[in-house]
Amino acid sequence: MHKNGVAHLVAEHDLHGINRIMRWLSFVPECRDAPLPIWRNLQDPVDRDIDVVPSSVQCDPRTFLAGKMERDENGIENWMSGFFDRGTFMETLAGWARSVVVGRARLGGIPMGVIAVETRTVDRVIPADPANADSEEQVHMEAGQVWYPNSAYKTAQAIRDFNNGEQLPLIIFANWRGFSGGQRDMFHEILKYGSFIVDALVAYRQPVFVYVVPNGELRGGAWVVLDPTINPDCMEMYADETSRAGVLEPEGIVDVKFRRSRILEVMARLDERYRSIKQQLDSPGQSATQRAELKAQLDARERELQPVYRQVALQFADLHDTPGRMHAKGAIRKVLCWRDARRFFHARLRRRLAEERVFALLHAADKDLPRSTMVKELHARWLNSGHGEDKPSDDNSDVAVADWLESAAGQKAIADWQQSVCALRVRTQVAVLAGEDHVAAIQGLAAALKAMSVEQRSELLSQLGLAS
Repeated sequence: MHKNGVAHLVAEHDLHGINRIMRWLSFVPECRDAPLPIWRNLQDPVDRDIDVVPSSVQCDPRTFLAGKMERDENGIENWMSGFFDRGTFMETLAGWARSVVVGRARLGGIPMGVIAVETRTVDRVIPADPANADSEEQVHMEAGQVWYPNSAYKTAQAIRDFNNGEQLPLIIFANWRGFSGGQRDMFHEILKYGSFIVDALVAYRQPVFVYVVPNGELRGGAWVVLDPTINPDCMEMYADETSRAGVLEPEGIVDVKFRRSRILEVMARLDERYRSIKQQLDSPGQSATQRAELKAQLDARERELQPVYRQVALQFADLHDTPGRMHAKGAIRKVLCWRDARRFFHARLRRRLAEERVFALLHAADKDLPRSTMVKELHARWLNSGHGEDKPSDDNSDVAVADWLESAAGQKAIADWQQSVCALRVRTQVAVLAGEDHVAAIQGLAAALKAMSVEQRSELLSQLGLAS
C-alpha cells in the first residue's frame, strides 16, 4: 500500500506507528479554524542562513528542506542547515510517485505543508499480475523536474489534504520543466490530473507561497498551474536570483521567433561583408561562374555567422526569463536570495497568518465585506497606529505589521474595527428593511423599544430627535 499511495506512512511496530501518528497530529490545529500549533521554544533560530543550496546538478531535494550532516576535510561531521527547522520535516507518501516530495515541516515553529521536486531520475515499478501467467514486472524510468500522471495526482491530493483536512499554509519549491506529454501519459490522463492541481489551488484558503528555487526553472504547463493569478487572495510567487521561468525555454523561443529567414535579415543589416556579397549576387550582369562563386561565399559566410547570431539570440531570450524581468512584468512578487529566504518567509508567513485571522473576524461580522476593502482599511489603521510613513505593502514591514497585529494595541484596534463593521451592517440592514415595509419597520421599532432599558430608550429617542 505504501507503493501505490494508499498508505501515507509505514511503521515498523505499534509503538513506532503511534509515534508517527502523534508527530503528524502535532502539525494539525486541535479543531477546525483553530490557531496553528506553533512551537515557540526551538533551538534552531529563525534568524540564520541556509547552508544547503539546491544544486544545478541532480540532487536530493530533502537535503535543502531538512538539512544534512557533512564531513569536512578532517573527517569531522558538521550540520548543514536546511530551509526548515532542524528535525521537523516529515515526508508522507514517500513510496508513491517519487518524482514529487510532499510532507510537513516547521518554519520558525509554524507548521507548513511542503511540496518539492525530485530532480533525479527515478524508476516506477509495476509488478506482474499474479492472475496472468504471461505478465511480467515492468520498470518505467521517470525523469526529474517533470509531472507525470501519478506525481500530478499526488501533488493535487497533498494540496487538498493541507487545505481541507489540516488548514496549513503551503510552500511549493518549484523546479518543473512541465508535464510529460508522451502518448502513454496522455492515455493515463495527465491533463486531467494537472487540472486537479489547479482546482486544489483555486480552493485553497490559507497562504500559499510558490518559490522557484536556486538553479531551478518553471516552464510550460507547470507555470500555468502554479500561476498566482488563479488565486490572488492566497497565492504569492517568488523567484531566486539564479532561477529562470517562462512558458518556453530560450531554445523554443528562438526556434519560433528567430527563424532562419529572420537571421539572414539581421546578417544583411549588421554584417558588412555579408551585405556586400549579397548585393553583388543580386546585381545584374553576373556570369554563371561569378554567381556560383558569390553564392558559395555567401553560404560560407552564413555558416560562419549563424552559430554566433543564434547564441546571441539565446542569450537575449534568456534575459526575458530572469527574475528581474519577471518582477518588472509583475509575474512574481519579489526576487529573493536563498540564504536569506528562511528569514523572509517566516516574517511574511507571520504577517499573512495574522492578516487572515483579521479578515476571518471581519468576514464573520459582515460576509458581504469585500477583501479589497479590508486590505485598504487594514493599511490605513496600520498607518494611523503611529508607524509614520511606512508602507505596509513593503516587504520590510512584514515583521512590524505582524508584531502590531499580535500586540495588545493591534488586537484592540482590530476589535474596535470589527465592532464598527458589525454596527454598520446592522444599520444597513435596518435601513433596507424600513425601505421595504414602513409599517412593519415601525412595529418592529416599537417592539424593540419595549425590550430596551431606560438608558437605551433615551439614547434612541435622542437619536430620533436629532434625525428629525
